[in-house]
Amino acid sequence: MFGFLKNSLSKTVEALKTVVPKKKITFSKEELEGILLEADVEYALVEIIIGEIYQDKVTREILRSKLLATLAYTSYKEPAFSAPFVELIIGVNGAGKTTTIAKLAQRYKNEGKKVILGAGDTFRAAAIEQLTLWAKKLDIPIISSKQGHDSSAVAFDTIDSAKSKGYDHVIIDTAGRLHTQTNLANELKKIHRICDKAHPGSPHRTILIIDGTQGNSAIAQAKAFNEMIGIDGIIITKLDGTAKGGSIFSIAYALELPILYVGTGEKPENLTPFDKYEFVDGLLDAIFEEEK
Repeated sequence: MFGFLKNSLSKTVEALKTVVPKKKITFSKEELEGILLEADVEYALVEIIIGEIYQDKVTREILRSKLLATLAYTSYKEPAFSAPFVELIIGVNGAGKTTTIAKLAQRYKNEGKKVILGAGDTFRAAAIEQLTLWAKKLDIPIISSKQGHDSSAVAFDTIDSAKSKGYDHVIIDTAGRLHTQTNLANELKKIHRICDKAHPGSPHRTILIIDGTQGNSAIAQAKAFNEMIGIDGIIITKLDGTAKGGSIFSIAYALELPILYVGTGEKPENLTPFDKYEFVDGLLDAIFEEEK
């Protein structure tokens, strides 16, 4: 796992070399401020981190404790549920929702679970086609309808099918954009209600997909979705393709939500459980010289 998380930080590490040409055992607070900003940690959070450091010379362990503190909410506890476990996947178009759904489905299938997909993004015909292609590739059933049809009906039919056929997991896609934010909020709330009607207590987990290449600009987007519908966890995609790896600290700190996985490539297996210790240590390895 550590290799995947370290690889996801490769571009961030390269960017840090411009401000950390040589690793050291200690840094001044001013140096650390530049390092954290270069990694795309939000300025306000950098000020909080630096403001809580009282030593003139900052060691790896001091910075490690401060960075881990910003990730205090990243752990996740699965709720009690009766099968099937229903997940609603939300996020803007282009964030990597379809690919992430495929990765989640593959992960559950590898665990020996029976999975069914619901193509609930009926706003875009391409979304239905893309998810159908992934379902065929992974040999997983999918419930879909035509573009413009009621996405809530797709959610109901998917859950109903899963219950009747004994499936373990239901993963439902949703639209990333409608004509207005109000329309999107209303549709997501309706899907939530219909899921609960089809299977009381569901959806058991609502996951927001965030494009890692957007860095801190994803925070406002995430807050908007959280206000619309409520989010249980986050998956950050495309982390291997960005120098903005430090934005994870800002996202986790601002939203106080668990980061469930990070996407580290395009293949179905490229979905890595987020481990805050391994992530922080991967970043610190690029900054600090190992003490002898």
